[in-house]
Order: sequence, then structure tokens, then C-alpha cells
Amino acid sequence: MPVSGEAGAGPDEHARTGAPGAGPEAAGPETAAPGPETADPAPAAATVLHTLDGGVSWITLNRPEAMNAVTRDQRERVIALLAEASADPAVRAVVLTATGRGFCAGADLRGTPGPARERVPGDVARTIRLGAQRLIAAVLDCEKPVIAAVNGTAAGIGAHLAFACDLVLAADTATFIEVFVRRGLVPDGGGAYLLPRLVGPQRAKELMFFGDALTAADAERLGLVNRTVPAAELEALAKEWAGRLAAGPTRALALTKQLVNASLDGDRGTAFAAEAAAQEINMTTRDANEGVASFVERRPPKYEGR
Repeated sequence: MPVSGEAGAGPDEHARTGAPGAGPEAAGPETAAPGPETADPAPAAATVLHTLDGGVSWITLNRPEAMNAVTRDQRERVIALLAEASADPAVRAVVLTATGRGFCAGADLRGTPGPARERVPGDVARTIRLGAQRLIAAVLDCEKPVIAAVNGTAAGIGAHLAFACDLVLAADTATFIEVFVRRGLVPDGGGAYLLPRLVGPQRAKELMFFGDALTAADAERLGLVNRTVPAAELEALAKEWAGRLAAGPTRALALTKQLVNASLDGDRGTAFAAEAAAQEINMTTRDANEGVASFVERRPPKYEGR
């Protein structure tokens, strides 16, 4: 099980991570020209903890000394664990959280390999596609519902990692920061895709243009967070919600997630057709048959995730 977070960091705490003079993901560890891979000081298994408990996959970022600014190895491990969660019938829900005072302060610039050659056009776009965007896509595409339990500062790609999750729980000490503008950069890691869908274009522009720290309470008011609770209660609430999801009809939840995530990308006809197709597929599952049978027999359903 994860370790509960401590009190949240101040709005500028994220600036301590990364290379001197740079911030988290906004400064981007992947903006340099490609170079030889450099191993992280600690193995990814130690810096991204993983447990399976009651059908719930707990993925915990564990570099509290760096406010959980994510390294390349950590990113790849999180992507792999989410892919495994999709494929493993024993996993029926996922919780993404962290230890210490930070949820994720962006990307860690330290240990980034030096450029092997001068950067050329295409390098930055390619590395963003293969890095930050792959991480966010892994959350969006995970076939199991993903809960973010945000224990502290979520800045840059860290904020987008939380916003990509299906449900977001936050400690009352947490803050969310669209830090990119502070570094003179364009938001990446799916920010310009996620935020307008969550809060509308005007609010999204306000957050991205100014880069002000957003408290958990304000994030809940805007619709970025589902529930805000005292820090000491965050883990218990995450466990409760994840347990409810793990006891639900897993394939129906996966198809529902797919429909909702795609709902703003097409027209009504496309959405209706996708809905009908999803229900057709879902009715072939054991859980759908169990749901109908339990209704007819007037008893609680017992879903198996199949």
C-alpha cells in the first residue's frame, strides 16, 4: 500500500527540481538533442512502487526528495505498469499516487544525457511524442479505471498526469500548476487537449497563460478534482473508491471510459454508433449477463470482471 503524503509544498517548491535554472517538464528533459541513454541513480522498481491489493493496482511514485519529479526510467515503468493493468484480468482498477510532499513536480532534468549532436528541427516534437505524450496516453488508454490520489504539488506534466486520470482525489494541501508559461514554453504532455475538455477553453487559457498555483479546493470548484479531503484521509478514500471500481463490471467500465474520452471528438451520429457498438460488445460479457440476472432475481450482482 502507498505511503500517505505529508503537507503540501508551497507554490514554488517545484522549481527546486531539474537542472539549475530550469523547472520541471516545462523545461523538458527531452528538449535536448538525442544523446546516449543515462541510467537513473536508483532502479525504477525502487522509485515507482507497485502492489496489487484486492484487484487494485497501486502505482506509487517514490522519489520524495525530488518532489517526485519523474525520470525517464520512472516514466517507462509507469507506462509498462498501466499496460500490464490493461491486460491482467486480476487488475480491475488502478490508483496512481506518490510519497512525500509532491505528487509529481514535472520531469526531472538531472541526469539527462548531454546532446550527442546539435539539435535539429524535429527533435523536440519527436521526443515529446515518445516521452510525455506516451505517458499521458498510457493513462487515457488504460482499459481499467485510473484514480489519481494527489498528495501534494502537481506541476507541469505532473498536473497533466493527474488530469488524465478518470477520477481525481486530492489532499487539501495539494496544488496544481501549469508551470510552462513561467519557463516561456508551450504546454506539452497533452495539456492543451485535456484542460479545455475539463474546464472549457476560457478557464484553460487562464490557467495556462498565468501559470498560477491552483489550490485543491479551487481545482475541485473548477471540476478538475472530484473530491478534496484532509491529507490524512486521502489514502482511505482512494482505497474506498478503488475497491468499489474493482467490484464493478470491469469491461463495462472500460467501454464507458472509451466512450466518454471520445465523446468530444466526433459528432452525434458517431457517438451514438459507438455507444450501440459498445453495448453490443458488452452484452457478450459474463458481467452483463450477471447484471441482468441479478435484476430479475432481485439480488445484488456479483461481478467477476469478465
